[in-house]
Amino acid sequence: MAKVHDLTPQQVAQGLAEGRMVLIDVREPDEIAAEAYPDAIALPLSRFDARQIPDPQGKQVVFACRFGRRSVTASLAAQAAGLNYDSHLAGGIIAWKAAGQPTKTGR
Repeated sequence: MAKVHDLTPQQVAQGLAEGRMVLIDVREPDEIAAEAYPDAIALPLSRFDARQIPDPQGKQVVFACRFGRRSVTASLAAQAAGLNYDSHLAGGIIAWKAAGQPTKTGR
């Protein structure tokens, strides 16, 4: 049975800083253009295909979105495709910013 593990912003930030994690942002392009996670790979849920996830080269794959719902969906879809990607950023970019983690803005 598929299961998704919640990670805190602090856990994800530390994992990214230490090079142990890869962050996959499943928000839509307009959301990412307005505000993005630094160094995340964009793979919008609306056209999500687990085969498009780049080889993490041994790193832990962590999904992220705005609140944490779409990232759970993406993790479950990846697991259904046979990938062992069972982690997401609980609370999404809202929790990320509340924890004082940086974002980058476009536009």
